[in-house]
Amino acid sequence: MIRTILMSLILIALPCVAGAQDWTVCRGALEAAGPVVGACRPIEGVIDPQGRELWLRAVIDRPAGAEPQAFYVGGIASSEVWLNGVRLGANGRPGISAATEVPGLHGAAFPIESSAWRPTGNVLVVRMSSFHGGLRLDGPIGRMGVAGFPPPSQALPLAATFLAAGALLAAAFGFGVIHALRRTGSSLILTGMAGVAGLQAVLETLRALVNYPYPLHVWRLVGIWGLTAAFAVLLVGYVAGRFWPGARRGLIGVTVAGLAASLLVPGFDFKTGIALMVGLGLSAVAAAVAVRRGETGARLTLAYLVAFVMVGVAMPRWLVDLSYFVFAAGLVLPLLMAEMIRLGRDDRAREAVLTEAAARPDCLTVASARGLLRVPLAQIIAVVGADDYVELRLADGRRLLHAARLDRLETELPGGFLRVHRSVIANMAHVQGYERDGGRGRLLVEEGPPLPISRNRLPAVRDALEGASLGGVVLGLDGDQTQRMSPG
Repeated sequence: MIRTILMSLILIALPCVAGAQDWTVCRGALEAAGPVVGACRPIEGVIDPQGRELWLRAVIDRPAGAEPQAFYVGGIASSEVWLNGVRLGANGRPGISAATEVPGLHGAAFPIESSAWRPTGNVLVVRMSSFHGGLRLDGPIGRMGVAGFPPPSQALPLAATFLAAGALLAAAFGFGVIHALRRTGSSLILTGMAGVAGLQAVLETLRALVNYPYPLHVWRLVGIWGLTAAFAVLLVGYVAGRFWPGARRGLIGVTVAGLAASLLVPGFDFKTGIALMVGLGLSAVAAAVAVRRGETGARLTLAYLVAFVMVGVAMPRWLVDLSYFVFAAGLVLPLLMAEMIRLGRDDRAREAVLTEAAARPDCLTVASARGLLRVPLAQIIAVVGADDYVELRLADGRRLLHAARLDRLETELPGGFLRVHRSVIANMAHVQGYERDGGRGRLLVEEGPPLPISRNRLPAVRDALEGASLGGVVLGLDGDQTQRMSPG
């Protein structure tokens, strides 16, 4: 990890050292013999070629040592470079308008032949333009200057980010499976947290893996901010839902307002850092309230959040590039392991209850997100299919979701239950009669709305009712006369 941090510092410092030349902005023209510049003046503020053609000039000394050198340009611009009148190359083709410009790549390296150098007074001339960037950036050129060639390897920081990204995406898959099995809100939130953090890690490493055309850079930055904002909202929603549920909506609202305010600050790195710190800070507030109440797990959560806030404040350059992903992975992976352990315990408890329920044939063991519940069969009026679940309609008016399929229940329920529709099983003990509706029918039950009867199941329903009748009178649950059957 120490080597990774040192390498990251070198890579961060490289653009600053390489870009230390005193650039001037000039009037320029490209002639047959090369570029001609004049009327140069110092640049005020950042180098900004957005929406214009820009000619730049700098006088530099030859770097010491025999190491090969290159001129680097990184940013949303097409560029063309000369050293002492010798053309080093072009990245795209700068122009005076969008029609004449050919967009270049986001990063370009122009190797410098040793013969192109003079002992002193080397003149660098750069022509650049940016007409295809999309949104306007406060710092469109992130790196420009001379440095050693080739640049230092980024293998170590990339490996760290890839490891975090892989762990996060694996955690997203794991929580997704848990949500499919249990349908809990917390598992869905954690799926989103791990997923957006993993996708952001992929976007962060994209620049090092693929030298993409510069027009894509702004939208990559927008995607990074958007994923960070989503993570902040999900983090606040998860922590508040666990430790301070009464204030959850309010905290999420404050988070959204803070994220909107972050769009007003300059620079996408700063925007993204502020968005993340908003989520961390408000989550820490919810955890701090829980610490005061003495809730289990709140102290550890608060310590983790505060530690990461301190890292972000002390080392903001690492916040979005590396430490955020390490933090996110360190948060969701232990939660995933704890959830899997809990699910294992729940499964063992479920197995014990099901074993006990086998000795109670008069009950149906209902499995739902809330756990297991034994429901007497006599209380079930109907079983209605709902995708991979069924809804149990009970005599007391309650409706319960049960994690089972209708086809399986049809074979397991006793003979008093009859499949009257492709999505309905009725308990005939609660049936009062039926009404014809064209070729179909409606089953009248004691509680709730009538149940539909399929055309092809109507004869079976009529036979079942006639078999339970006495003298053409359908018997209800208590044997009272409830409805007289119509002949035929």
